[in-house]
Amino acid sequence: MGTDLHAPLGQNRGPGRQRRLPPFGRILGGLCLIAIAGFSLYSALLRDDLKKTQPIETAKKEDPAPPSETKPAAAGHTGLTQVDPQSGANTTRVVTDDGSVVTMFSPNNRDGNGPVLINANQVGQDPRMAATPNDSLLEDSPFGKLPITGPSGLRPMDQYARPWSGARGIRVAIVVSGLGLSQTGTQRAIEKLPEEITLAFAVSGNSLQRWMQDARRGGHEILIQVPFEPFDYPSNNPGPDTLLTSLSSARNVENLHKAMGKITNYTGVMNYLGGRFLANANAMEPVLRDIGKRGLLFLDDGSSAQSKSGTLAKTLEVPHAFADVQLDGELQQDAILRKLDELERIARRNGSAVGVASAFDESVDAISKWSEEAAMRGIEIVAVSALADDPKRP
Repeated sequence: MGTDLHAPLGQNRGPGRQRRLPPFGRILGGLCLIAIAGFSLYSALLRDDLKKTQPIETAKKEDPAPPSETKPAAAGHTGLTQVDPQSGANTTRVVTDDGSVVTMFSPNNRDGNGPVLINANQVGQDPRMAATPNDSLLEDSPFGKLPITGPSGLRPMDQYARPWSGARGIRVAIVVSGLGLSQTGTQRAIEKLPEEITLAFAVSGNSLQRWMQDARRGGHEILIQVPFEPFDYPSNNPGPDTLLTSLSSARNVENLHKAMGKITNYTGVMNYLGGRFLANANAMEPVLRDIGKRGLLFLDDGSSAQSKSGTLAKTLEVPHAFADVQLDGELQQDAILRKLDELERIARRNGSAVGVASAFDESVDAISKWSEEAAMRGIEIVAVSALADDPKRP
């Protein structure tokens, strides 16, 4: 006795009745049979097609290179060469009669073979790559890798700049210098200061490459701080390889290169002391020329009233900034906060202002506190590159 398909589940149909599916069931069953048959035919054809495309014999894998021949990739690198978007072009710049610069691009082949990683950022750097230098903006030297302007005209000042809003409101740049001299102080400054604060690394410091990477990953724009000759030299000695008015231009540029080779990923150079050197146009001129040629800015910390850096920078068309206020001449938090208020007043009057301080605990604490309230008063804290007097900036 069979089961009645039309009866509720668990009830038997009567004897002699035929086992028939309803019309809808017969249609659904037919469609299922057609689908199963079609899938089976497709699978068979796919297997035949794969047999035709695969080689009969499997290629043997090459033996891996011995450990001595294996070259590990540098930390933070993808293994691909980074190039600029215009690296495959011929670039020609023509100065017109009215002083405008016209840049013309024509097709060209990139050097080398294989894939490359095209860096599309022309101003600023992808935060994921901020601690990795752009190889096209470096050249080898006896003192390490030195910054250069890239083949397409991209400058380190642009590549490693911290982006800002572009709004022409009240802007303030604050530079905290002397990083690298104290390990605990450097770590504290990088961790506590807002990422909008520019950090300057003293070239006589320690572990500079590691600190540079930490600062860049934290969003900071960075400078290198180079020792210049003060008026009371040698009783006040800024350190080894100080740039001196008594040295030849070639020797001073060499000392500059020694400093430049300490780290990478910086937008410019800042003086450490240097009242006498900054006041000597003959000594400053070749140094500023080299800084500008390499696509960097120069920040004068404003400590010398006799400095000629601003006049020379304009003549040589070198990007240049000048500090308006030294924030921690008096090393007390209340005094530093008053100096920051003075910096704000200058910015409201002139549209922008630059303040400099050293990486003392009191300075770091005061700047951190003041920065938290600055945005509520309509002030944008920007990196120093945003306020540099740049002849190439429109």
